[in-house]
Amino acid sequence: MKMTKSETQVIGIVGSPRRNGNTEIIVDSIMEGAREAGALSHKILLSDLKIAPCRACNVCTKKGSCVQQDDMDGLLDQMFDSDVWILGTPVYWWGPTAQFKAFLDRWYSVNDRSQFRGRNVILVIPSGGAGEYSYGPVRDMLERVIKYLGMNHVKTILAPGIGGKGAVGSHPEILDSARRTGRDIANQHP
Repeated sequence: MKMTKSETQVIGIVGSPRRNGNTEIIVDSIMEGAREAGALSHKILLSDLKIAPCRACNVCTKKGSCVQQDDMDGLLDQMFDSDVWILGTPVYWWGPTAQFKAFLDRWYSVNDRSQFRGRNVILVIPSGGAGEYSYGPVRDMLERVIKYLGMNHVKTILAPGIGGKGAVGSHPEILDSARRTGRDIANQHP
């Protein structure tokens, strides 16, 4: 059965601990575009959740779920109920934030990896550094994870050289691209 635009569910996951920063602003712009096209959306701020880092205990491979009792199970449920995932993290020392990395590492506990297959994913990566040298490692890592899990990489929205809090607001071309991306993905059938 095909879903209509109004049934498209979009989840925006912000890995920046800085409220109303560049990552959140871009994620909000994508979600705004998706809502304009009739999608339902909600945003998660990882810094508001309790997500412990992976312990590498491998109990999840036997038990089928992580032994840690925190907010990750509920977040995974919300993600798997959504058609489009917007994953945003700024660049911290050539990598994602600690909050985002803990979140990503906990995907390991999902034994049925087919749940990732076919998900539409939009990446948001603002960076204080202006060049590929700065954002390239994060982009490459996340795009490889998407490919490895069989997800559909819709787009990566980069905001290089924009480090001050909210500075992306003075770059309408980035925010317009983000809104268009949200509208476009909401207009597609998941």
